[in-house]
Amino acid sequence: MKKIGLLSDTHGYLDPKIKKYFAEVDEIWHAGDIGSMEVLDELKAFKLTRAVWGNIDNHEIRQECEEFLRFKIDEVEVLITHIGGKPERYSKPAFEELQKNGAPALFVCGHSHITLIKMDQRFNMLWMNPGACGYKGFHKVKTLLRFCITDDKIHDLEVIELGKRV
Repeated sequence: MKKIGLLSDTHGYLDPKIKKYFAEVDEIWHAGDIGSMEVLDELKAFKLTRAVWGNIDNHEIRQECEEFLRFKIDEVEVLITHIGGKPERYSKPAFEELQKNGAPALFVCGHSHITLIKMDQRFNMLWMNPGACGYKGFHKVKTLLRFCITDDKIHDLEVIELGKRV
């Protein structure tokens, strides 16, 4: 069993509460708009971190991270990107990636600043967006996701609210 902490849209700010909520996770996944190398470095020093770059990320982060990250945890294939759209309306690059390389069991994206978890029947995959946990954007509450992967199961999903964006 692997415990995963999922976040997105830090925009250069790493809320100290994140380390409390991710203390027991095995890996942290960042779905883009990291905002600074300092945030990425701090996450990597804390836990194994997998991250993709987002539309606000500079050349340093883009050299360190990929636009699409595909990997397997146990028997669950995962695809992470920043701008993914949503089920029924994927962004063109995300849709092309799904068409070209197939649908994973779990599709993760950020960008919208809206927390949403949904099963996409068309591709038979679980779609997750953790919302945003930084201070920039229109979201009212900073959010994270935490869940487990065991064999081919994604389970014990939690939506965590860090507090109001001020």
